[in-house]
Amino acid sequence: MVLFRRTLLHADRSLAKLVLGSLLALMAPSAGACAADSDDSEDGRTQRPNVLLIVVDDQSPLDFRFYNPRSVLEAPTLERLAAEGMVIDAAHHLGSYAGAVCTPSRHMIMSGRSLWHLPNAVKKWPGRGPDASADAVADLPEQTLAAVFNRAGYQTVRTCKAGNSYRAANRQFQIRHDATKRGPTDATGSPWHAEQVLDYFHQRGKTPEAERPPFLVYLGFSHPHDTRDGQPDLLAKYGAQNHTDRETLPPADPRQPPLPVDYLPAHPFPHGHPRLRDEVRVSGVWERRDERTIRNEIGRQLACAELIDRQVGRVLQRLDSLGEADRTYIIYTSDHGIAIGRHGLQGKQNLYEHTWRVPMLAKGPGISAGSRAKGNVYLADLLATICDLTGVPTPETNQGSSFAGVLRGRQQAIRDVLYGAYCGGTKPGMRCVKRGDWKLIQYDVLDGKVRQTQLFDLSRNPNELLIQHHVDSVVALTGNKPEPNQVNLADDPQYARKLAEMKALLLEEMKRRKDPFRLWDQPVRP
Repeated sequence: MVLFRRTLLHADRSLAKLVLGSLLALMAPSAGACAADSDDSEDGRTQRPNVLLIVVDDQSPLDFRFYNPRSVLEAPTLERLAAEGMVIDAAHHLGSYAGAVCTPSRHMIMSGRSLWHLPNAVKKWPGRGPDASADAVADLPEQTLAAVFNRAGYQTVRTCKAGNSYRAANRQFQIRHDATKRGPTDATGSPWHAEQVLDYFHQRGKTPEAERPPFLVYLGFSHPHDTRDGQPDLLAKYGAQNHTDRETLPPADPRQPPLPVDYLPAHPFPHGHPRLRDEVRVSGVWERRDERTIRNEIGRQLACAELIDRQVGRVLQRLDSLGEADRTYIIYTSDHGIAIGRHGLQGKQNLYEHTWRVPMLAKGPGISAGSRAKGNVYLADLLATICDLTGVPTPETNQGSSFAGVLRGRQQAIRDVLYGAYCGGTKPGMRCVKRGDWKLIQYDVLDGKVRQTQLFDLSRNPNELLIQHHVDSVVALTGNKPEPNQVNLADDPQYARKLAEMKALLLEEMKRRKDPFRLWDQPVRP
């Protein structure tokens, strides 16, 4: 009886929000007049475009052929989306102060706030100025994605995993179906999330097209985050098994994906987060980094990723049948990347390109088919961008920058410098900075026991290969023979000036972003 009452209460709230959104849409028709590149309706009013934001969990851009030609993932829906829209090459998440990187990442997507200005950060590290204070985020849930679009007359719909997210922001959606679905069946895996959106589209189709308010749909998938329990047909395709026996290795299978070129059997030094869940307790991998384990786990990852691709295809097909595809912005991304054997790591708690970057595709009015741009964007820029594309005012609490100009082909990137942080383990943790082709990563972990610096020329060493990748036994496994200059350049005297330049740039970014920590070779924070 209690569960029944709770279900009714949730349904009543969802209905109330839906009715409110519909009323706002009727009351504010002129608000859409500033939305760029939208179509005119029969009565002469400009109709605001719809938004379909697709966010997956734990996916490196290198899973896809449009980022990584070596990938064996078959993703026809997303490959078509890339061909019909724009691929952003340099999309990133800002980082994390917690092992659950998902949590701050999803806070940033929802709020447009920078890493060190999120509610948890201002609580943990106070005294860093008015913009990083409790007052600055006091009413933040009311300034998040769904709340902003509710006020603009949109119907807001969400399905995603439960947990490790921004609960107060999620509650702002008028229709919400959240549950963690990482099982191997339609009812327990990614198809369930797609069904929630398909059901909404079915109900929407009962309303005459001219009477439908614009929508913002947040389609989140729980996969390919572990446990990567794939469906049998796709597991077989990639030669993988849902391996559960800690005492044995998964069977070898020639259909399994090859090891990535940046694979290592172990990271060359401790990453600074002892007993980190993602590095020691992922079912099917645990602490193993041998060829059979990693190839099997990549196969599981790709099986889950292809299933997501199928579900996105179902959703887009239904959107097209509604007659609304041409006035819908479709954005596909992930909350962060993932390692799975790259650099000897398994999780998302690092700042290498495979994990710091995220996939980012966009299609919609004003976005040229087959276009590509560097972008230099963060997930925290999504709120400002979606507002810009739809003509909805951006909330004052937002700190991200719109990359609508990139999507419309007016510029290649919105910033020159990119900064990243991870300190979910020992402090101060890891920091990185990138400008042009040059990237610096510094590690200050385990109470000063590990202090390492890495400098990469990404134009020559895009996979951030280390000297360990040159070892014959590793080359035999990856089939990749690195060039002599594909190494960490931090200790090479001929790059001393570049190293000093990048270190100074990192400190500048840490100050600008109100980073509460300093590394061992930086001046003490006042």
